[in-house]
Amino acid sequence: MSNTVNRNNPHANKPASARERLQYEREAQARKQVRNRRIGIGSAVVAVVAIGAVVAVTVAGNSGGSGGSGSAGANQPLVTPAHASGPNGTVIVYGNPNAKHTLDVWEDFRCPVCDKLEKADGPTIKQLADNGTYKIQYHLATFLDNNLGGTGSMDALEVAGAALNDGGPTAFKAFHDVLYANQPSEETDGFGNLNTLLDLAKKVPGLVTPQFTKDVENRVYAPWAQKVSDAFNSSGIQGTPTLKLDGQVLNVFDSSGNAVTPAQYTSLVQQAVGANK
Repeated sequence: MSNTVNRNNPHANKPASARERLQYEREAQARKQVRNRRIGIGSAVVAVVAIGAVVAVTVAGNSGGSGGSGSAGANQPLVTPAHASGPNGTVIVYGNPNAKHTLDVWEDFRCPVCDKLEKADGPTIKQLADNGTYKIQYHLATFLDNNLGGTGSMDALEVAGAALNDGGPTAFKAFHDVLYANQPSEETDGFGNLNTLLDLAKKVPGLVTPQFTKDVENRVYAPWAQKVSDAFNSSGIQGTPTLKLDGQVLNVFDSSGNAVTPAQYTSLVQQAVGANK
């Protein structure tokens, strides 16, 4: 009898005998306990954060390290991507840099709640930057590598740095959106593979060139990604996603943990912008 458990249907492939069923249930419970310890359901990593009604993956369990691969590019010199902004080039700005209003976004490419927000409101968030309502300042984290294991957050951040360098903020944003559109389960480390990330980069027209591929394979932006991760760890932000418009937290999830609708998001922005005229 196969010991493989169907990942799509938890009721499939269960053992038939009483002894096997008992062993199966014990193993299933053990897996659940390990999974809950890793992602902190109820108490550690995935939580409802009391910042207004913001639902976020929290930084609990992160001891302050990057959570990324670290050693993969540890001996590389620091190369900051062109178009990077902010202290030590750790911020990525999308939109008109002279826009009156600023939307700060803190996120982790492996964060399932960030993906939830992107799926619901990503196009609207981008549209309001494109029409000049605000500029977006991205602050990227890699703490989920530490909390869940793996290197996907850091690896994705490195490749995003290459996209920023080679294609500017527009290419970065396009690659950012591709990552969320293809985000693997938080229980896997699908982004922890450079070939996978290069394949995803091909979805951004014109991004993948011989130089881009070389920079990715040589981990040119690994030290920069570490700097970006360190900046997040020092920011005091407790979870992702966190959005602030002109310093004011936007509560982009309702009390049930659902992302607001595009119309509701637009209304939140209009209210905040009106208050800050």
